[in-house]
Amino acid sequence: MIHHRTQPVSQAGTVSVLRPAAAEESVLADQTDIDRGPLPTRVDQVDLDVLENTLSFYIRVLDVAVSRDLDERLQGFEVARGKWKITALLLIDNHPGIRPSVLAEIAFKDRSAMGRILDQFEVHGLITRRVSAEDGRAQELYITEKGSALAAKVRSIVVQQSKDFFDRIIPPAEQDVVIDVLKRAYHRLREIQE
Repeated sequence: MIHHRTQPVSQAGTVSVLRPAAAEESVLADQTDIDRGPLPTRVDQVDLDVLENTLSFYIRVLDVAVSRDLDERLQGFEVARGKWKITALLLIDNHPGIRPSVLAEIAFKDRSAMGRILDQFEVHGLITRRVSAEDGRAQELYITEKGSALAAKVRSIVVQQSKDFFDRIIPPAEQDVVIDVLKRAYHRLREIQE
């Protein structure tokens, strides 16, 4: 459907002219492009607007880049391509009997999303689930021999990947500062969420 805007009727009583709204917006866009100079064709020509000084923008971009790099290194492993799989695997290996609800809380994921990750782990023979002896409604998670072997491989890959990735863009001394700030922010966020 084409929307039309009318030009105001002059005091002389002339008839208003109908113009498609899209055409009017196109003219305005063309004028704006002329006023701002040439259209950007390279990343370094783009003004990030308010994002320039927004921490969340940089966190999201870095998350995409570091996740992509890590997925490439983990290609072929059961924990590749998916958020929080590595965290879940390592924490189950490190904390036998940990509950799914605790993993979900640590990862800020809803229980059903964490449950899907755990279902995949179980299908691949990485974990087992047991009913808690203390609370018959709760599950406890245990790593299998296969899962433990995978966790050992993944630990070394994750540590090396983090070093390789961030050493290229942040000096090691500054990495310590960034880690400290992010740890404190994470713990404060958990306090606020409780």
